Amino acid sequence: MTSLERIFALVLRYFYLIKSSLPRILELIYWPTIQLILWGLITKYFVASSDWLYNAAGVLIAGVLLWDILFRSQLGFSLSFLEEMWSRNLGQLFVSPIRPLEMVMSLMVISLIRTVIAMVPAILLAIPLFAYNLFDLGFILIFFFANLLISGWILGIFIISGILRFGVSAESLAWAGIFILAPLSAIYYPVNVIPEWIRWISLILPQTYVFEGMREVLFNSVMRPDYMIKAVVYNFVFMLVGIIIFLLAFEGARKRGALLNIGE
Repeated sequence: MTSLERIFALVLRYFYLIKSSLPRILELIYWPTIQLILWGLITKYFVASSDWLYNAAGVLIAGVLLWDILFRSQLGFSLSFLEEMWSRNLGQLFVSPIRPLEMVMSLMVISLIRTVIAMVPAILLAIPLFAYNLFDLGFILIFFFANLLISGWILGIFIISGILRFGVSAESLAWAGIFILAPLSAIYYPVNVIPEWIRWISLILPQTYVFEGMREVLFNSVMRPDYMIKAVVYNFVFMLVGIIIFLLAFEGARKRGALLNIGE
């Protein structure tokens, strides 16, 4: 009985941690909901377009690989910042002559390196395992890669801005934030599968036009210049907005002294 009481006391402690934290509660609800929406839309697409998919069997593998470029780009950007935060090194960094935008640029470079290291083996492994070569997309793959990389950086900028503003309670955004966009990014299905009332969000996401362009290349062997232009324009706009928000969040953290206190 004494052992059960101690176990119950610990369970009660952990329960109170969950109960007292709205982000923890939302995180519990978040993943099943996102999975339901994403795979529900995929199923809807499969049911309506099985013949179309049969003629382009590599579309799912291509979608997975291109999505992972976006995910690794964002994660590489955000984790490099989080490592500075966890080690309480932000204050020391910005005592030096380093400027906020210089740090952002360095995070972009290390994100590129980490993404290449992560993705090249996976892309090459898909050739012998699934007889699918992503490089068959041709020159357009460079455009896809560049835009997904930049989209990941933009999301990373928004995430670290949130961390600077709200502290460690927002660090789960580094893993969860990107997945809220997954159902809206039209990774495995055309954008017209997405319900109309929320489709407008999908149509302003740069990555949507990358995945739509990927399907045009695979299904119709056509490169869509309009998709390229839209992806570049939306990336430019979101990058500009993200940098402004980051600078405001950084200045607010500096004035509050949060750069010295933020950490584990």
